[in-house]
Formats: sequence, structure tokens, C-alpha cells
Amino acid sequence: MKLSDKIAAYNSSRPFYTFEFFPPRTDQVRVWYFLIIRILQNLYQGFENLIPRISRLSTLNPLAISVTWGAGGSTRERSIDLAGLTQADYGIDTVLHLTCTNMVPGMVDDALRAAKVRGIQNILALRGDPSRGTEHWTPIDSQFTCGIDLVKYIRSSPEFSSHFCIGVAAYPEGHPDRETDEEGSLNVLKEKVDAGADFIVTQLFYDADPFLEWVDKVRAKGINVPIVPGVMPIQTYSSFLRLIKLCGVKVPPSVMAALEPICHDDQLVKDYGVGLAVDIIRKITSTGTIKGIHFCTLNLEKSVQLVIEKLQWAGGSPTMKNRLIADAPGPMIHAQLANSSDLVIDPTTATNTATNALTFKQTLDPDPGRGELNNAATWDDFPNGRFGDYKSPAFGAQDQWGGSGLCQYEGLSEWGHPKCTDDLTSLVLRYLHSEVSSSPFSSLPLSPESLTILPHLEQLTKRGWWTISSQPAVDGACSTDEIFGWGPRGGYVYQKGFVEFFVEEQDLEKIEKKIEEEGQGWVHYFAGNLQGECRSNVPDDGRNAVTWGMFPGQEITQTTIIERESFLMWKDEAFSIWAEWASFYPPGSEERELLNSVRRERWLVSIVHHDYKRPEALWAFLLDRELPI
Repeated sequence: MKLSDKIAAYNSSRPFYTFEFFPPRTDQVRVWYFLIIRILQNLYQGFENLIPRISRLSTLNPLAISVTWGAGGSTRERSIDLAGLTQADYGIDTVLHLTCTNMVPGMVDDALRAAKVRGIQNILALRGDPSRGTEHWTPIDSQFTCGIDLVKYIRSSPEFSSHFCIGVAAYPEGHPDRETDEEGSLNVLKEKVDAGADFIVTQLFYDADPFLEWVDKVRAKGINVPIVPGVMPIQTYSSFLRLIKLCGVKVPPSVMAALEPICHDDQLVKDYGVGLAVDIIRKITSTGTIKGIHFCTLNLEKSVQLVIEKLQWAGGSPTMKNRLIADAPGPMIHAQLANSSDLVIDPTTATNTATNALTFKQTLDPDPGRGELNNAATWDDFPNGRFGDYKSPAFGAQDQWGGSGLCQYEGLSEWGHPKCTDDLTSLVLRYLHSEVSSSPFSSLPLSPESLTILPHLEQLTKRGWWTISSQPAVDGACSTDEIFGWGPRGGYVYQKGFVEFFVEEQDLEKIEKKIEEEGQGWVHYFAGNLQGECRSNVPDDGRNAVTWGMFPGQEITQTTIIERESFLMWKDEAFSIWAEWASFYPPGSEERELLNSVRRERWLVSIVHHDYKRPEALWAFLLDRELPI
């Protein structure tokens, strides 16, 4: 059903809500789409874990869900498959995001036809983010240069115009590209609606008052379609900082002041995020001008569930009526019965409804932290570290905001004009010593825990092994420790020594030889290059848990896992950052030539030492030092 029709017909006393999901990054998605029955038998891949999560959240009766397209159009096939699955197989009205990025001629038609065949009637038309490794957003098909072009095209097509309800994006605090002022942004939004958009979904925000002022300005422009504000509960402090930087979101000083004292306690941050979302939603819906909320879930369910529960929007279980299963009303069915959707149901919908009811149950707990151990709703609640667990539906959530966070102005001012490898070594050292606040591989300063191993990172970098990620070994630190702690209070956290760096192939060969001759099974590594080669001593199905924790009333939680698939995904991303950085400099310049040659010739190496009880083990091994007794 079209979302615009559902909004118009909505008559509940509470606001409606929608949920946003993204397709898992693993390529197994398309395989499992054709083996749906396996979803009920296995919970081992991200896609399979996401489907039950969506089904559980669907028991909260959202008006619709949406499926993102992925930065740079990177997930187009998986997005269509996931949206088709939720729409056709689970009967949840689904909004498919569609962007102009990397859409070659004919691809928009293919996507729209694929959506139409799957019964999808709702499209969120977006320009999209630039592809990774590109300096600016550039259209591939000149017919589609912005979201307005998508709206106009769908509305002008006899094949698609009447079938699709179209939504568009709006930016209450301004577009992250800052290409126009507020008045210009409002004029663009008006043009989108005049072209045929049926509803508006906004960028997320954390300050209600400016948002409500913006709504008044939108209405003053004569824009009268529904506005559905985007809300994203804060999940972790580090992901929140990255989010607001990438999206250009303004955060009230009071929010930062509240977060800073609790930033080392993940559970308190998550609890604060739930409370803040509740406060924002209550304020913006109290005026009566906002009729619904769009929740950006990041494929995590617990925070969204708690927000809805605290708003008292969840209600009890819906009253179930006996309904007649019939392909079509026959002569024996009374006319009133035949015309009532509450009393008649087709066989396919009946089967799916029964399957969902038997397979999944609502997971709202009376109190957070209670309930089933290792609950399927919460097992990945604390995604600590870049890798996470590729089985988690939330794996790769940081990529949903688009781009790497590289800014040309910041890059040129902070990172200068490197013209030789010594310049790059010097830049990494300056970052390690906090002389610059960011690097191409980290938008934030060096973390406090990495500062504890600064001398080791410095020595590796001086060798020409440019370190970009690391962590010290930790043996049972308190979960509230200001440097190493994470997760809820009352627990202990552990981690293995880990480091990641770029090296020349000759150095990689020396490292491999040392691991083979002296590693004694304690040292595992992955190495990859731009050309797609991957070397490792980790078994094909091996998975290294490098961060884990033990908390009261829970099974062991593993938050950072390094295995081949996640390494290869990060490897591709890391090498694209070199290309994106190189694009800051003119073609043919020494800087661009240097960065491109590094990208072609160096290897990304990731090394883990499994002896977490000896904090110096990794560094003694790499730096040829004797371990202390």
C-alpha cells in the first residue's frame, strides 16, 4: 500500500512510526534470498540475523519500514532483495531508497521494475552520496543529477507514475555539502514536492526547537505533504561523534555536557540516548504538526523498542479475529463479509502471518538487562571497534552515512602536501603525537587506549610501517575503566594486542617469515593489497575474537572479531581512502602521484597476538625485543 494513503488513513491517537534498515554487507544475501527457509534454521550470517530482527520489530506495528540503497549505490541488488523479501514474503509495506549515484543509463528503470514486480509501491528518491574514492558527487547518467530528477522521471513515466508513492529527503540543519543556504534548501524542497513528491523524510537531528522552527518555514513555503522526522537514538559515544561529523549535525551543548561524564560507560550512553530520543519525540509531536517518526535503527533493535515503550506507543497485543481464508469471495460468502479485510484473508498472507507468529515473539523486556541470556535482540548491542562481528545485522553500520569523512579543506590544512614517503612517515608521527587532530584513516584524535602503546606505534612507524589502527592487550579491566572499559557496569573486559599498518612487500615477506619461524601459534595475520591478493596464516574458517567482555546476567560478549571477510571489506575501504586523498591534489602533481603509487604498491597488514595476559607480547615480537620476566 502507498505510504501516503496509509498516512492519510491513519487515525490512531498516537503518532505512527517507521523503521529504517540497511542490507547486510556480506555478499551471501543474494544466495539466502533464494533459500529463505534456511533463515528459520540458521542464524549465522548477517542477513539471516536481520530477518528475525525485522520480524520482531514488525510486531510493534510500524506503518512501514524502509531499506537503504547504500553509499555510492553499493548495495543496490541486496537492497532490492531485502525490500522484496519484507514486502512480498512478510507483508510489511516497504519503502525502497533509490539514489542517482553510479546509475548508468537504464539502471533506474531496472530498479523501479524490480521494485514493482516485488509489490513495492514506495520509493524514497535521493541524490545519494559520492562513491568512495571520488572527490565530488558526479552523475553517471546526465538524466539523473539530483533527487528532483528521480521524482520528475517517475512521475512522467506511464509505467511507474501511478504505481509509486514517492518520498524525498530534507535537511532541517542544512545539507552536509553546504552548497546552498536555508532559503535555497527550502526552494529545492518545494521543487521536489511540486515535481510530485508525496512525503518528506528528514535528516536526523538532536535539537527539537530549531527543527520545529524549520517546519514552520516549510509550511510557510506552501509545502503541505507529510513531514516525517528522522530520529536515531545514540548507540555509542564513538559512533555518535563520527555520525555528527559526517552528517554535519548540530548538537546542543547540553547534550555533549551530559555525554562526556558517561562516555566510558556504553550502557549509560545507550540509556541516555533512549531518554534523549524520547524527549525530542515528545516535544516535536506535542504540537500536533508532526504525525509520525522515522526511526533510523542501524539494524539494532533494543534502543528503538525502549523508546517506543517509554512513549507508551507499543500498547498490548493486538486483538486477533478469526478470519476466513479464501482466494476470492465466492457466492456463498455474504457481501459484507467479502468486503471486509478484517474478516477475509488470502492463503499466502494467512500462511506468512501464522509463520511469523509461531517463529518470532515480541522481545520488549519489562526492564532492560533482564530476560533471556544472549537475547537475539541484544547480543550485538555494544559494537566496539571497527570490525565488529560480520554475523551481526549491524555490521557495516558506519558506512550508511556515506563517504569516509575526508574533507579536502581539512586534508590540505592538516595533512599538507606529502611528496615522498618520508613525508607520509612524518604525518603519521604527527598524528600519533597529537600535532594534528585527524588522519585520512581516522577522523578523531588517537584514542586514550592507543596512547598507552604510543612508544611501540612510534617505533613501527619510524620503520616505515604506517600504523592506522591498534589496541593494547588487556586482561580483565573493569568495564567502567575510563580507558579500556565498555558495556554495562559490573563487568570485566579483555582484549588481545592488535596492530594494523601499511608496508612494502619486502617488509611483509620478512614479517611472514618471522611469524612462521617464531610465532609458535601465538600470532595470526592478514595481509591484502589493491590487486585483490590476500595472505594469511588464519584457517579459512578461522575467526579471532580480539575484544570480549563478561557482565552480570549475560553470556560472554564478543564485540570485535577479525576474520577474513571483515578484513577484506576493510581492506577495500582502506585502499579507496588513498584514492580519495589523492584526489585532493591536481592530476600529475607530486602529491597525487605519491599517494597513488602507495595505493598500488603497499600492503595492508593486520596482526593479532593471542597472549593477552602479557601486554608486551605483540610489541616484543614485532620489534625484536626480549619479553620482561
